[in-house]
Amino acid sequence: MISSDLRAVYGLLKPANDAHTIGLQTAGELLAECGFRVVIADEKVQEALSYYHDHVARAEVMNWIRANQISRLGISYRLDHTDAVNMLGFILEELKRQRMLKFQDGNIDLLFFGGLPQTCREVEREFSGIYTCFQGGETIGETLSLMQVPSYLIPQDMLEVSQYDDTLYQFGKEIIESGKYHSYNVKSATDYQGFGTDQDTLLKRLNATANNCGNNVRPLVRAHVGPYHSGQKREEAVRECGSWVQQLAERGLLDILSLGTSQLSQSNFSENWAGRINGGGVPVNSEADYRYLYEQARPLLMRTYAGTKNIPQLARMYENTINIAWHALSLWWFNQLDDRGPYDLYTNLQEHFKTIDYIATTDKPLEANVSHHFAFRGSDDVTYIVVAFLAAKLAKKHGIKTFILQNMLNTPRSTWGVQDLAKSRALLKLIRSLEDENFKIVFQPRAGLDFFKPDLHEAKIQLASVSCLMDDIEPHNQANPDVIHVVSYSEASHLATPDIINESIQITLHTIKEYRKARAKGLVDDMSKNPEVKQREQELYTNSRILLKTLEDNIENLYTPKGFFLAFAAGFFPVPYLWGEQDKFSSAIDWQTKIIRGSMQVVDENGVALDMEQRMNQAIANLKQARRLL
Repeated sequence: MISSDLRAVYGLLKPANDAHTIGLQTAGELLAECGFRVVIADEKVQEALSYYHDHVARAEVMNWIRANQISRLGISYRLDHTDAVNMLGFILEELKRQRMLKFQDGNIDLLFFGGLPQTCREVEREFSGIYTCFQGGETIGETLSLMQVPSYLIPQDMLEVSQYDDTLYQFGKEIIESGKYHSYNVKSATDYQGFGTDQDTLLKRLNATANNCGNNVRPLVRAHVGPYHSGQKREEAVRECGSWVQQLAERGLLDILSLGTSQLSQSNFSENWAGRINGGGVPVNSEADYRYLYEQARPLLMRTYAGTKNIPQLARMYENTINIAWHALSLWWFNQLDDRGPYDLYTNLQEHFKTIDYIATTDKPLEANVSHHFAFRGSDDVTYIVVAFLAAKLAKKHGIKTFILQNMLNTPRSTWGVQDLAKSRALLKLIRSLEDENFKIVFQPRAGLDFFKPDLHEAKIQLASVSCLMDDIEPHNQANPDVIHVVSYSEASHLATPDIINESIQITLHTIKEYRKARAKGLVDDMSKNPEVKQREQELYTNSRILLKTLEDNIENLYTPKGFFLAFAAGFFPVPYLWGEQDKFSSAIDWQTKIIRGSMQVVDENGVALDMEQRMNQAIANLKQARRLL
């Protein structure tokens, strides 16, 4: 008999123009693990919510609520705060008009909202507590309590915390409270041929910095920059971005400027945007815009997002306008699967393979943004490792000489640090096996997208602690990491200005310097000897090799668009929280994953970790059906 507490049905939705899905997916995962039925809105309902001013669109949302018997409704929106308040107001009035709230004898007894802190403050002021607000950074216990989950339904292992993470937090706290990081001013090398010119490259800067710094190598730093304000004219936004990148270039702490363009820049470049929603990011829409920003950013290296259509053509344009430091492709992602692009999965893979062939002719590095996108959708740690290896081996086969290995830590946020160390080391060991005189790996760790708290002091401590975690991946290799993607501490609160970006870089690099000193003095544990990490690393490495061998033995021509499509469609890479094309890719979705002692694992119906033989047999059996999808 089902407990009366479990009769609640949670409905989670966001508007289509907001690409941020992690918060809803995390909430859904936690609720499902507590035994609740969770319904996540499909693309049609998301699109309707985007047009909340229209009564027909609101009716679509209400019909979805009724059809799924939703009793607790959660809405997420991390873009413009005014738009968010208006959207919640329209939805609330529609719920009242149709008498769907509990006090009207309706079904809905809880409304909750996840957004940025400023938005949450305005929502609480406007609606007087009607919406329970989540600003990000809440603990698992706090999250579930606010969603009215009784404590007895929460599995106790969900609330367990790693001692190692506590140790890193305390070290980070001391760094921030001392304030000494403000004086950090060590810059990378500038005295090499071609510095800041069209002939400058990532490898030149890496090599020059390594040669200049001796045993105290300073990692190169990449940071995301993308100012945009609702209501701002497109040209004004581009000029403001130009001012920002110029400030960052003059300060000199940043090495690689990662230009955060709008979704429209990626999907509809050089088209007429009249009537389209920008959705955040710099609204770059011409080659002249890119050339202007490149000139303002010198001597920084610059990179930006790949397109979601006309992908090879945009890659060529980036070469010609910003001398792109490296190209980044997502292979299985940014298409109809995640509602980020127009192509179906197979077409998307074909376009990406063509683009890789072009990139190989430029001698530029390739970064594959794949692992964390699988993790965002509930994949396990083995999948995280294997998809990165497949991308790296593909790159090597197609003539790429340098592969940028981005490694997003703290994903999901409840991942333990010891598990991140094990996953990172297994990842590096596997992918470095591809290295030779013609193929080099550049390691680039970063903090998780959903890691930081909106409290800025706490977020600075988190940034310092994750910097220690990065350095513990290879604690006795002073030349690693090669590049750090510094996520600004204001990530969960507001857009990072040049001052915040520079301060975030200072926190990161100063912390690593101090952590290395402390390790040398024996003041912190040598995590290279930690038995828990070693055991988990070996387990992940072994299971990753099993998955790779199974793929290569059972999928002919694996390293082709068809091969990558079949691997996904047959369910070799579990994605239980996939939002798009759920019916088409049911074999990829029909898995359960859960956090077990801070690691993400595939489990059976009883929540017990599934062994690799069972996983592989099930995926192999799905291949016949997967081939029919081509």
